[in-house]
Amino acid sequence: MEESSQGSFVTTINEEYETICWGCGLNLVLPSYAPVFKCGWCGAITNQNPVRLETRNFGLRRFRDRCFVLILAVFMLFVICGGIWAAFPVVFSISLACGIFHSVTAVSLAISTLSTFILVAFKCAGKPIDIVYGTHPGVGSGALNNYTFCHHCSKPKSPRTHHCRTCGMCVLDMDHHCPFIGNCVGAGNHKNFIAFLISAVISTIYAAVMCVYTLIHILPPLENQAAYASDMAHANSLSVLRVVKNITLAYIANAIFVSVRGLVLVYLFVASFSVAIGLSVLLWQQLSYIYEGKTYLSHLSSQGSEEDGEKSCGNLLKFFGCPLLIERYLPTIRNLRKRHKT
Repeated sequence: MEESSQGSFVTTINEEYETICWGCGLNLVLPSYAPVFKCGWCGAITNQNPVRLETRNFGLRRFRDRCFVLILAVFMLFVICGGIWAAFPVVFSISLACGIFHSVTAVSLAISTLSTFILVAFKCAGKPIDIVYGTHPGVGSGALNNYTFCHHCSKPKSPRTHHCRTCGMCVLDMDHHCPFIGNCVGAGNHKNFIAFLISAVISTIYAAVMCVYTLIHILPPLENQAAYASDMAHANSLSVLRVVKNITLAYIANAIFVSVRGLVLVYLFVASFSVAIGLSVLLWQQLSYIYEGKTYLSHLSSQGSEEDGEKSCGNLLKFFGCPLLIERYLPTIRNLRKRHKT
């Protein structure tokens, strides 16, 4: 008790606060009220702040995702069917062997892309592990370490589990929710998502190359083609751009005589090339997070902190399920590089 300057007294009282742990059901005595605390027995984290269950616009978000899935499926079918209609008659007219080779390649890539897309869109993203909670005899010491309680699903949530409000469920090792597949990307379908990106990038690059290859054969021949070839042969570094510009303008002038088949090929080239660039960036980002041992959500939560995952090629090998024999040689390779640098 302390006396103030005005003659009044100020007392300091340490009030104890009793609460119940949701993980093990034990009564806990806290020094004071704490909105978030961790149980010393089971390790469960309790958040006493009321969580508002958000159901607003849930149906609208699900309808939006279904529309994106339908649009993406229609686009892939258009690229496949449009490419077959526009390119393959020209390819088969060149030679039968060339037509058969490109037909087998196109069918293989189409089946691979569509199958991986269906898997990643309709496969469960990752169901959390069911674990016993709420009773002290059934919950051992540290059994729920860093677990939190999801008030939306009314069940425990592991540290790498997040609740998706669009899907209305908790997803294990959730990376992100992708509206274009209408599903979350998590432990259950992350490999299928990477396989879909790889297959889609290869397919779109192949479609773009085939469009250019077919356009070259259906465009009217350039006038003075021999003169352009002679200019390219004798041009120096300063006049190369001028010759390329003249050739490009000549092709644009000839594009007036392009048929409907040529216009479809031009559109398919622009669409395939632009999609290939976007998917390549997304694939590189995903592989970078896997290399760091993180997901997209964990990367966002660790920004601004000193916590950093272990960057290793072993993370990629574990993700793709490669044999452990390959991973054993990785430390040796790293040590050799470090010795070489020193």
